[in-house]
Amino acid sequence: MSQRNLEPLDVASIREEFPILQREFDGQQVVYLDNAATTQTPDPVVDAMSDYYRESNANIHRGIHHLSQEASRLYEEAHDRVAEFIGADGREEVIFTKNTTEGENLVAYAWGLNELGPGDRVVLTEMEHHASLVTWQQIAKQTGADIEYIRVDADGRLDMDHARDLIDDDTAIVSAVHVSNTLGTVNPVSELTDLAHEHDALSFIDGAQAVPNRPVDVAAIDADFYAFSGHKMAGPTGIGVLYGKQDLLEEMEPYLYGGGMIRKVTFEDSTWGDLPWKFEPGTPQIAEAVGLDAAIDWLEEIGMDRIESHEQELARYAYEQLAAEGDVEIYGPEPGPERGGLVSFNLEGVHAHDLTSILNDHTIAVRAGDHCTQPLHDKLGVAASTRASFYVYNTREEIDKLVAALDDARQLFA
Repeated sequence: MSQRNLEPLDVASIREEFPILQREFDGQQVVYLDNAATTQTPDPVVDAMSDYYRESNANIHRGIHHLSQEASRLYEEAHDRVAEFIGADGREEVIFTKNTTEGENLVAYAWGLNELGPGDRVVLTEMEHHASLVTWQQIAKQTGADIEYIRVDADGRLDMDHARDLIDDDTAIVSAVHVSNTLGTVNPVSELTDLAHEHDALSFIDGAQAVPNRPVDVAAIDADFYAFSGHKMAGPTGIGVLYGKQDLLEEMEPYLYGGGMIRKVTFEDSTWGDLPWKFEPGTPQIAEAVGLDAAIDWLEEIGMDRIESHEQELARYAYEQLAAEGDVEIYGPEPGPERGGLVSFNLEGVHAHDLTSILNDHTIAVRAGDHCTQPLHDKLGVAASTRASFYVYNTREEIDKLVAALDDARQLFA
């Protein structure tokens, strides 16, 4: 992010668009700090989806009637909107999936299963989400390819010297998380992509924790594939995006088959339709696409630079307040441009699940566990951690409530 002055967010006005943040349990207002799992959805997104169901609901493509034509237009315009948002060349490079995980699987099966073999190398990082790690692990077992992992150093950053050693002429693809959902680390994905391309390898970037809260330009990153989810960016659940360079997507065979993705079918064979429909069989997530389109409008009205600045400020404040407690261990880099808007930590003498339960008694929503990064937690030497993650509607006062509630856990486990 550029170091220019950005106008602070009017968080109070933003919060008014989220009725769920006004909910109370046992007389205590919700403090929602579980945004790395799922963000809340503002009224304009809910309204857009409701309007679709009330006024335009029909199945897309091939329908001659007005409603089908209108639904088709809305669905196709959503592809165009996403392409514009992430810097893709056009809708042909934007495939709607259920989530980031399905995007990982689509590439792994449609490309990896056909292209990988013994002697090929898949390079991941030690901070990969299971969506990447488990998927490529299974593909490697089926193809005989090898998997190597770029080390995470003591500060929670990638060891780029190790990356340069691992990524060689045997490497077929480098798959890396843009922002770690456990450490908060913002990885040098452009550098990783450059390393991959120097050795004629492809790159896959998991942007689930990046696209919601910072400007992302897939062309500038030069990623071959880039995936993210709607429900982490103020959009609906059930829809994600896989970006892929058009020439690669055209060469790949479909991952799923059925209606809507074909050009011609006979009793003997079938041929595939144009991009992106080739990878979107069956009735797709039409209402969810409308909601994602509305979420992008909502985010851009606020400004992605401002959202990034707000999250980094909250992460810095939370890091400093927790570090000052003395009995809290925090994981990942210190606050700054290399840390996103989350803080994972452990309170001495208290298991993460117990701490999360105590915080819930204060109506503070955080997440405990391994955050789908079990191997990373093994490396950190802990079974689980507590994660507080922030978004555009969170405040310093909510972080103060989190820190104050730690005293209850200390008293219970003293």
